[in-house]
Amino acid sequence: MAGDLSVRRLIALGSVATLVAAVAHAHPVAETAAELPPESVAELWRRWPLEPGVIVPLALAAVLYGRGVARRGEGRAPLRPGEIAAFAAGWLALVIALASPLHPLGEALFSAHMAQHELLMLVAAPLCVLGRPHVAMLRALPARWLRPVAAHPAARGLRRLAETTSSPLLAWSVHAATLWVWHVPPLFDAAVRSDAIHAVQHATFFGSALLFWWALLERGARRPAHYGAAILYLFTTALHSGMLGVLLTFSDAPWYPAYAHTTTPWGLTPLADQQLGGVIMWAPACAFYTVGGLALFVAWLRASAEHARRAEARWVAEIGGQS
Repeated sequence: MAGDLSVRRLIALGSVATLVAAVAHAHPVAETAAELPPESVAELWRRWPLEPGVIVPLALAAVLYGRGVARRGEGRAPLRPGEIAAFAAGWLALVIALASPLHPLGEALFSAHMAQHELLMLVAAPLCVLGRPHVAMLRALPARWLRPVAAHPAARGLRRLAETTSSPLLAWSVHAATLWVWHVPPLFDAAVRSDAIHAVQHATFFGSALLFWWALLERGARRPAHYGAAILYLFTTALHSGMLGVLLTFSDAPWYPAYAHTTTPWGLTPLADQQLGGVIMWAPACAFYTVGGLALFVAWLRASAEHARRAEARWVAEIGGQS
């Protein structure tokens, strides 16, 4: 059992790394000539960012997941249809965020950039976690590959890393810090103007969101008592991310000079574009976190009722055995 758990943790890290790699490579870091932001719908529609560094990891994740779903033998419980649908939807959200015209539009409009971030952190990340990609990828890979990996001396350190980073409090702190630090104007402007920094920004946004949702949905909610903490972390995340959205929305001056000359072709002033981006971060995000908190509350009630039912069944069995 311990060996299986070790392999599962290593595969979890591998599946996260595969998805984060796709996000990081969405920005080519060795362009010969930087393209100007698009200025019309027609120009935007011609700017599909089909980078091999994005397409290959996404395709690899889809193939491994599909192979894992197809391999149901050896007494393995199949992944539930809802889990498969969740991963498919999360994968599609990654495609829309990274390999559609939304990506180059984010170079022209701050609001589009915010929509891209919300897709990565609020849609793709939780759906991918709910899809349990580590389980599918564990089944997809041959056992003869997994045993040497689990037995390698470096595996122990990776297992400790997986255990530490899946702490709900640490995951919450990392995700919150990532969100706020990257919205400091000099850092955000640097990300817009540099492909390399932009790649790091998106990879850390998505990676920290994966850790956050993993800690809440996979680890933090394993026992009924953990649901309350998960709901608290969701509520506080809604508060601090909503506060950032409010600050952006009600600011009387633009924060990001990188968008000072790119919004006019789209009929927006830099301030109006920023305010729209703030609303995108504020209203939909808070609504999403609220729905997530309610879903966890319902799951908490169900888990508590099931726990009470089992405890009562054990008590009845003990009484029956004594009589």
